[in-house]
Amino acid sequence: MSRRSPHHSDTGPGGERDGSSSTTRPRRDRRSSRWDEHRRARRQELTAATIVAIRAHGAEVGMSQVAAQARTSKTVVYRHFADKNDLYLAVCDWVAAVLVGQLQSAMRDAVENPRQTLVSGIDAYLGLIEADPEVYRYVMRPPKLDRPEGEDPVSDLCTVIGDHIAEIISTELRRQDRDPAPAQTWGHALVGMVRAAGDQWLAARPDLEREALAGQLADLAWSGLSRTVTPTAASSAS
Repeated sequence: MSRRSPHHSDTGPGGERDGSSSTTRPRRDRRSSRWDEHRRARRQELTAATIVAIRAHGAEVGMSQVAAQARTSKTVVYRHFADKNDLYLAVCDWVAAVLVGQLQSAMRDAVENPRQTLVSGIDAYLGLIEADPEVYRYVMRPPKLDRPEGEDPVSDLCTVIGDHIAEIISTELRRQDRDPAPAQTWGHALVGMVRAAGDQWLAARPDLEREALAGQLADLAWSGLSRTVTPTAASSAS
């Protein structure tokens, strides 16, 4: 409740009486807006520093190492992130954005060849593992953190990718005037298969080139997709 004098008058910025309303409109605090932008930019800078620190020190990187990489103190890091979990989630968001962008680019380049589109998508995922193994380990095998029940950043990351693949499959099924309902199942099944194989590849480091692994996974996936998603499959089903 506002405190008003009995002699208070509603006036605008120039002293004119505002007859349109009995209450004054709050002015937007531009300083607050500038600080919001500063905080967003600083969070991005600290997230980028965290990724560099992960690459240098491994997936078990500590906050002291993150602060050192950012040339600041842990106190400053915690000023912009509520806790280590908050920073972890920011790294997950970064990985998701990069990976989905790479998947979109790879699949767009191979859009005229469905099987090559599949190979390109799988290869883009494996490319992250090969190029940034410690960042991948950090995201996929995070330290035990206190998180709200039901909140699982790894599942969220895989869900983003699975939803993207499911949408591609769904679009193709609709183009064929077919039921798109199975797209969610197939999209997430593909991501689960590639993730499991990628984890094993990263852990065991077998003498297997990334391109060869992508081809093997594509062969397995295509044997199913070619019988369910392609126009040939539609002809067989009719």
